[in-house]
Amino acid sequence: MRSLNLPMQRILLCTDGSDYARNSYFYAAWLAQRLNASVDVLYVTDARSQSTAQARNLSGSIGLGATKALLNQLVELEHEKAKLEHQRAKHLLEEAEETLRTAGVEQVKLIHETGFLVDYLQELGVDADLIVLGKRGENSQFAASHLGSNLERILRSCHHPCLVTSQQTRPIEQVCLAYDGSESCQKLQQFILDSPLFADLSVHLITVGRSRQDEKAIARLAEAQNAFRRSDFTPISDLLVGHPEIEIAKYNKQHKIDLLLLGAYGHSRIRQLVIGSTTAQILRSTEIPVLAFR
Repeated sequence: MRSLNLPMQRILLCTDGSDYARNSYFYAAWLAQRLNASVDVLYVTDARSQSTAQARNLSGSIGLGATKALLNQLVELEHEKAKLEHQRAKHLLEEAEETLRTAGVEQVKLIHETGFLVDYLQELGVDADLIVLGKRGENSQFAASHLGSNLERILRSCHHPCLVTSQQTRPIEQVCLAYDGSESCQKLQQFILDSPLFADLSVHLITVGRSRQDEKAIARLAEAQNAFRRSDFTPISDLLVGHPEIEIAKYNKQHKIDLLLLGAYGHSRIRQLVIGSTTAQILRSTEIPVLAFR
């Protein structure tokens, strides 16, 4: 196994208290220990829940004499709501910290902001080496076939590796890189080769072609294989044929893959990240975490 004596790195873990978020703590702890990293836990109170009663115009719906009294009551109610939300955020952050420290993470920082998650990720993510968040949020039980409302925007704007976690947790022993030769996949491949994260793990390398004789796919796979071998990796390689989202999912299940690695933007048969694309389809349907590179 390669030496893990690297400078301290920083992981930014996003939580909203959902089941997906709580399961992401397991993976954040795993990452932190293998990367010698600290973990910043971020909870963002949605700014839309903090709108004030003063912004409402009630003068046309009730008598003028009752307007001031009612507005005062609404303001008090919303202040109480804000206090409860702050208490909830404090509880969730402390719960995350306890889970991480119990799992062996020594350096944990808690961050509570009010606004919009995407905005704060752009600000706080600048100093992060890796971002972790659940695939779905608080309403996951009502939208099991959809991605979280912020996820696509985050993947589009994030310039760092982003681990999108699944509902279930399990130890990571086998990882699979779905390689299409794109710039984002090349960055991801280099990350695998340089990082201690993947030392002593079984690495699978796959690409998807139109046939077993697809010359571009064969050349693409050979290019990636050579890069791995130059770095003393011996990946398990295969050229798959068919629809990428179907074949990649099938391969993961057959080979009991624990972590899938994807370029968030691609070309060839693993295309750009837009709703309906291969990448989004894989993120929707996969039951394992996905590490994505923009």
